[in-house]
Amino acid sequence: MFRALVVEKDAEGATRAGVQELADDRLPAGEVTVAVDYSTLNYKDGLCLGSGGGLVRSWPHVPGIDFAGTVEASDDARYRPGDKVVLTGWRVGETHWGGYAEKARVKADWLVPLPDALTTRQAMAVGTAGLTAMLAVMALEDHGLSPEKGEVLVTGASGGVGSVAIAILARLGYQVAAVTGRMDAGEYLHGLGAARIVPRAELAETVKRPLESETWAGCVDAVGGAMLARVLGQMKYGASVAAVGLAGGSALPATVIPFLLRAVNLLGIDSVLRPYEDRVRAWNRIARDLPLDRLEAMISPARLADLPELGAAILKGQIQGRIVVDVRR
Repeated sequence: MFRALVVEKDAEGATRAGVQELADDRLPAGEVTVAVDYSTLNYKDGLCLGSGGGLVRSWPHVPGIDFAGTVEASDDARYRPGDKVVLTGWRVGETHWGGYAEKARVKADWLVPLPDALTTRQAMAVGTAGLTAMLAVMALEDHGLSPEKGEVLVTGASGGVGSVAIAILARLGYQVAAVTGRMDAGEYLHGLGAARIVPRAELAETVKRPLESETWAGCVDAVGGAMLARVLGQMKYGASVAAVGLAGGSALPATVIPFLLRAVNLLGIDSVLRPYEDRVRAWNRIARDLPLDRLEAMISPARLADLPELGAAILKGQIQGRIVVDVRR
């Protein structure tokens, strides 16, 4: 038997989530069974803890798009009992039972060996949000970003992706400007390494001019919408924006002028279906370049029973930093 947070839907379409004890034979198909130590909370998890947001295909369901733990049993030669592993993406926690449980069974191809420098708890302080942040930084670097080029903007800065992006960029020697609508988050963001705080209102409005003063050498954007359109017109010549989210909306009220006259690059960042080699590279970079003391400052602990309330909070933009869920509590 193992404990899991199970979301059920009744005949009227209403959902409820609660901790249950399940038999091992309830686990889905897969080559590797993992004893889960920790999971975390992402925006998608908030959706799956409620109505599913169109992500969940069948009920009852165990959410949790990330987990880290120890291999318990494996039919794949790449993994042996006792190996430490991490999983993010692949629609686990959406169409496949996820990490809000003491056990998970998944395809071996979905797992990544956990770098020796990271604990399973630290891996879930990183999670999908941190992996996405690292992939964004790598993409910016691959397109020419370096510290001497100038200031790097991070939007949605107090969220999970933004928090990790700031800590990584600062560790690598970049001057980071953090955009937030929560001005009480200033001390938190400076503690992660942000050199200055940019009030969200300064970038929230669209302007008629397609180009403004060249300001940013790079940008990790978690907001999208009108803010992304505004930022594109402020990028330096040849600079890149890594788009990682759409908290401000999926529409992009922009023109092609920044791309044509300033050679600006808009880089799409996906972590769900990212190839294995990219994941390994990113996790190794995280182990090397993410300052673990600053990672610790992002963490708020939680139990399985706390997740329904926390899921509602993350959908309202009320979560700062990273929630780390000890599934054994």
